[in-house]
Amino acid sequence: MDATTDGSGLGRVVVGADGSPSARTAAMWGAQEAVLRGGGLFLVHATDIDAMSRFLSRAEIDQSRQAGRELLDRTADEVTARYPGLNIVKELGDGPPAGSLRRAAALTGTIVVGHRGIGGFSSLLLGSVGLEVAASATTPAVVVRGAAEPAEAGAVLAAIRDIDDLGCARAAAHEATLRKVTLRLLNIWSTAPYAGVRAALRNGTERNAREHVHALSGVAERLREEFPELTLDADGEKSRSVPGALVDASRHADLLVAGGRRSPGYLGPTLGRTTLGLLQHAHCPVELIPRYGPGHGSTA
Repeated sequence: MDATTDGSGLGRVVVGADGSPSARTAAMWGAQEAVLRGGGLFLVHATDIDAMSRFLSRAEIDQSRQAGRELLDRTADEVTARYPGLNIVKELGDGPPAGSLRRAAALTGTIVVGHRGIGGFSSLLLGSVGLEVAASATTPAVVVRGAAEPAEAGAVLAAIRDIDDLGCARAAAHEATLRKVTLRLLNIWSTAPYAGVRAALRNGTERNAREHVHALSGVAERLREEFPELTLDADGEKSRSVPGALVDASRHADLLVAGGRRSPGYLGPTLGRTTLGLLQHAHCPVELIPRYGPGHGSTA
């Protein structure tokens, strides 16, 4: 078996472990995902010693690595208690967390992180590692949100904007197939109350709606051909807030899958407004599929 894939043909599941309650929830979510995929779980802890080595004594470096090994052992024991047959690989690195997770995921793996780390800023809606992973990952990345023991909703939700989200929709279809649940494609388009003359606004809105419906229908058709056994619903609606409508819909989903669109930033990769809103407020785990990620069919 290829080192970067598991028995399902999907990538390996790589989870970041840092000792926080959020990371523990992510580890359990990742373990369940690994079981569904028929593969193993990779637990990664990054000490970030490389960035601080010049300021640390040899004893402090050894102590940090030992603490990391013990953390990985505890996390693995907790996972094994719930999933006794799951193969777990533990990986301790000296680099930064996001980079260590990307290396472990290789070309096709799925990175799973909690929405909050062990940092001291309790007001943050998304931890710094989760933010960096989401903004820079070139493979699928999941930020685990919602309750630690969520009730199953029986649906995977895919946020679809246009035909270039076909790769995202395919990923969501695979996830729904693994879970044996319904896939719901949801296309939300924004209203523009401040635009132009009333007649022009009405005509533009109608044209915009037709374009969105056409794109949604095209994606749904392709999926029905590729996944004939999958129960698929496709819905389109307009809203004053696209992120708000998707967050509300996430209340009734086990997983929300979206294309990882990014806005160009002066200080490196940044997330688009809708993507960031989902990662900060969704009521279920959010999986981002990179627009340019390998093997996912996106063309834009």
